[in-house]
Amino acid sequence: METQSPSSDYNFRPQDIILGAQMLFVALGALVLVPLLTGLNPNVALFTAGAGTLLFQIITKGKVPIFLASSFAFIAPIIYGVQTWGIAGTMCGLLAAGLFYVLLSILIYFQGGEILHKILPPIVTGPVIMVIGLILAPVAVFMATGMTGDGSFELVPRNTALIVSATSLAVTLLVSLLGHGMFKLIPILCGISAGYLVSIPFGLIDFTPVREASWFAMPTFTYPEWNLEAIFFIVPVAIAPAIEHFGDILAIGSVTNKDYVKDPGIHRTLLGDGLATSLAACFGGPPNTTYSEVTGAVTLTKSFNPAIMTWAAIVAIILAFVGKVGAMLQTIPSPVMGGIMLLLFGAITVVGLNTLVRAQKDLTEPRNLAIISLIMVLGIGGMSFSAGAFTVKGIGLAGIAGVLLNLILPGKKKEA
Repeated sequence: METQSPSSDYNFRPQDIILGAQMLFVALGALVLVPLLTGLNPNVALFTAGAGTLLFQIITKGKVPIFLASSFAFIAPIIYGVQTWGIAGTMCGLLAAGLFYVLLSILIYFQGGEILHKILPPIVTGPVIMVIGLILAPVAVFMATGMTGDGSFELVPRNTALIVSATSLAVTLLVSLLGHGMFKLIPILCGISAGYLVSIPFGLIDFTPVREASWFAMPTFTYPEWNLEAIFFIVPVAIAPAIEHFGDILAIGSVTNKDYVKDPGIHRTLLGDGLATSLAACFGGPPNTTYSEVTGAVTLTKSFNPAIMTWAAIVAIILAFVGKVGAMLQTIPSPVMGGIMLLLFGAITVVGLNTLVRAQKDLTEPRNLAIISLIMVLGIGGMSFSAGAFTVKGIGLAGIAGVLLNLILPGKKKEA
C-alpha cells in the first residue's frame, strides 16, 4: 500500500479512492448510529458528513487529514428535540450550535486559544459531558430489553432482546479490547453486524423495505424551522464538543508531525467544524465533529494525504443517494442498537470524568464542588426554567448554569 510522508501536502489522485472508501468504512458504524438512535435519516447523515467534510477542507485550506461525521454529544438533545419540536424545530437549535462554534472561532482569532480555557474550563465541560451520558442511560436499558426508547411499550420479547443486545455488546467489547489492525478501529460496526446476524433467525428483520427501495433515491431532507426554545436548549451542549475539538486537532497533529493549531490555525478548524454542523442542520442531518476513529486509521495506514478525506467525503455523498443503503440501515432492530448504547453512553460519561481527572483539581474545594454539583443535578434531574413561552431545561440549563457559575463565583484564595 502506497502511503504519504508526514510532510506531504494535499494531492488529489484517482488511485486514492480505495483509501478514501476505507476511511469512510472506519467511520460508518458511528456515523449511522446517531441518526438511527435519534430518528434522523441515515442517508441524510451520509450526505451531510460528506458535504461537511468538504466544507471543512475548504476552510482549512485542505491541510488537515480528518473526516467529519455525526457527533455523539448531541444524541440526548436531538432525541428530546425531535419528540418535543419535531425534526425541523430541532434543526434550528443545531444550526445555532454550529454558529456558536463560529463565534468561538472568532473569539480565538482575536484573543487566542487560552480564552476558551478561562470561559470553559474542565470544571464546567467535564460535568456537562457526564450529564450527556448519564441522562441517556434509561434509553439504553429500555432499547436493550426490547422496549421503545421511552419505555412506553415492548417492540421485541424481553428474552429475545437480551440475547441480541448482549451479542452486540459482547462483540463490540471483544473487538475493542482484542482486535488488531483495522478491526480495532471498527468495534461499533462489528457489534452492529453481529447483532444484526443474530436477529435474523429470531425473525426480527423484515427485508421487504430493502427489496422495495430503489437503487437511486433523493435523501429525505428536512429544513430548519425557527424555534427559540430549541436554540437555548441545544446550544449549551456545544460547549463540550467545542473543547474536545482541541484534543482532536492535537491528536491528528501528533500523528502527522504538524502543528495544525498554528497552520491552518485552531480558529479555522473550529470554524470549519461549526459551519459543517450548521450545514448539516440545514438539510436535516446530525451535527458534525472530527472523528477519532479516522485519526486512528490515519495512524495505522500512514495515509497522511488530506485529499484521501476528500475521496471519503465523495463516497459518502454517493452512498447517500443509494436508496437501498438507507432501507437496509433502517431494518436494524432496536435491541442491536441498545446493546451498543449500553457501552456508548457509559463511555461518554467516562470521558467527562476523565476530563475532571486530567484537570487535577480538588473537587471538594467549595467553588468546584458547587459548580460540579449544580451542573450534575440540574442536568440529570431535568430542572427547567421558564419565562413566558420560553423554556430551557436539562443539559441546556446545566451548561448555561455551569458557565455562569464559573464566571461569577469567586476563585479560591491563595494561601500566604
